[in-house]
Amino acid sequence: MLSVKNLQAAVDGKEILKGLSLEVPSGEVHAIMGPNGAGKSTLSYVLTGREGYEVTAGSASLNGEDLLALSPDERAARGVFLSFQYPLEIPGVPAITFIRTALNAQRKARGEAELAAPAFLKLAREKAEALKIDFEMLKRPLNVGFSGGEKKRMEILQMAILSPRFLILDETDSGLDIDALRIVSEGVNALRSPERSMLVITHYQRLLDYIRPDRVHVLAAGRIVASGGPELALQLEREGYDKYARAA
Repeated sequence: MLSVKNLQAAVDGKEILKGLSLEVPSGEVHAIMGPNGAGKSTLSYVLTGREGYEVTAGSASLNGEDLLALSPDERAARGVFLSFQYPLEIPGVPAITFIRTALNAQRKARGEAELAAPAFLKLAREKAEALKIDFEMLKRPLNVGFSGGEKKRMEILQMAILSPRFLILDETDSGLDIDALRIVSEGVNALRSPERSMLVITHYQRLLDYIRPDRVHVLAAGRIVASGGPELALQLEREGYDKYARAA
C-alpha cells in the first residue's frame, strides 16, 4: 500500500525528515510514536501534500503510484485522508455541505457519478448515528463552536463517508476524554479492512489500547530508529524516548 524510501523534507530551509523509510502493507495499521519535534506531523503533511513542506530527496508511493507527483486534491481522490490534530473551523459552511462537496469532488475525479442528495443524506444519517453525532450538528458551520471531542468525531464521520484507502490519524486522541476516545476509536476500528491501511501518529499508549496496531515505529530526529509489535508501545510508555533520541 504505502512505500516510503529515504524521504527527506525541509520546512523553511530546515531539514526535518532525514532519510525516513517506511512500509505499510495493505490491510495493516501501523503506529508512529516519538518525542516532540521528531517529524511525526511533518511526515503526515508531506504525504498529503501540504504547502510549505519541501521534499529534498527520497520517494513516497501508494499502490505503486508516485504520491509526491500528485497535487493534494489528486492524493485525496486516490484515497489519502488526513485526520488533523487540530481540525480547522470553516465559518459559514455547514458541515454537511462541506462533506457532500468533498465526496462528490472525489467521485468526479475518479470518474464516478455524483451521489444524489437523498442517497447522501441517508448515508450521512447512518454514519452519524453510529458515531453518536446529533444530525443537527451537521447543519452547523464546520467545527465552529464544537468541543474537542465533537471536532474529532466529525473527522471520523468524514472518514466513514469518504471511505479513503489510506488513513493518517495525527494525534486523534488529543483533547479527548475517555468516552469520546472510545467512540472515536470504535469509528476508526469499523473502517479496518483488507483493502484499507492506516498510519496512527500518537504520543501515548492509551490510544493504542483501543486501536491496536500491527506494527509500531519509533520516529526520532527525522528517521525511523526502531520498529516492533504492539509491545514496543508498552515499552515506550514505561521507559520513554530518551534512549532512542540519544541514538538518533
